[in-house]
Amino acid sequence: METVKISTSQHIDIDYPVAGLGERVAAYLIDFTAFLVIYFLAIIVFATIGFQENFDNIFFLALVIVYGICYVFYDFLCEVAFNGRSLGKKLMKIKVTSLDGGQPSIGQYFIRWIFRIVDFTLTANLLGFISVAVSEKKQRIGDLVAGTTLIRTVPATKIEHIAFHPVGEEYTPVFENVHFLSDKDIELIHEVIGTYYRTHNARLIYQMTAKVAEHLKIEIPQGMNEMQFLQTICSDYIHLTSKAV
Repeated sequence: METVKISTSQHIDIDYPVAGLGERVAAYLIDFTAFLVIYFLAIIVFATIGFQENFDNIFFLALVIVYGICYVFYDFLCEVAFNGRSLGKKLMKIKVTSLDGGQPSIGQYFIRWIFRIVDFTLTANLLGFISVAVSEKKQRIGDLVAGTTLIRTVPATKIEHIAFHPVGEEYTPVFENVHFLSDKDIELIHEVIGTYYRTHNARLIYQMTAKVAEHLKIEIPQGMNEMQFLQTICSDYIHLTSKAV
C-alpha cells in the first residue's frame, strides 16, 4: 500500500494511504456526471416551459456563461470551501492534502487547479493519468508543483481500533498524571493509533509511546506493550476528565 508520510505540528510522522488512479478517475466521473445531469435537466425544463416564448437570447447566453464559469472553477472553489473535497472526492472518501502536514493554502489549491490545463485539457487527460500512475506519491503535475496529493480518509471502524472508546464507571486508571496531557495530545494519539491500523507502520506507535512517556516522566509497566500503553493513556484521560466534568 502506497502511503504519504506527513509530519504533524508535534513532529510525529504519520503515514496516510494515498488515493490511487482509480479513485481519482471515479471522483472526476462523479463530478462530470453531476454537471451533465444539471445540463440535461436545464434543457428539459426550458423545453417544457417553452424557452423561446419566455426567454430572450441574452438571458440564455447569460445562463450559458454562468454554467461555464461554474464548470471551469468548480474544483478550485470546492476544494477551498470544503477542505480539499469536491462532490466526487467526498463520495470517494478522498481529499487534497499538503505534504507538509497542514491544510493546503489557497495558493496551493490555485496551483493544482491551474495545472489542470496541462494535466488534462492540453493532453486529453493523458499527462495527468500517466503522472499519477508513475509518481511515488500518486501526484499529477499540479500536485507535484503545489506540494499536494490526495489521501484516503476512511477511518478504522472496529471498536478495538478506536482510542476514544467509552470506559465504564468501574474503570481504574493506571496513570494518574495523564491530566498533564491536553485534548489535542489525546487526539494525536488517537490519530496515530488509527493510522497504524490502516498502514501497519509500527514505528508510529514506538515514536508516540516514547514522546508520551517522556512528557509524563513514566515508564511502560512490565507486561504492557506500546499499543496497550497508548490505549491505556487514552482510557485514563477519558475517565479522569469525565470525572472532573
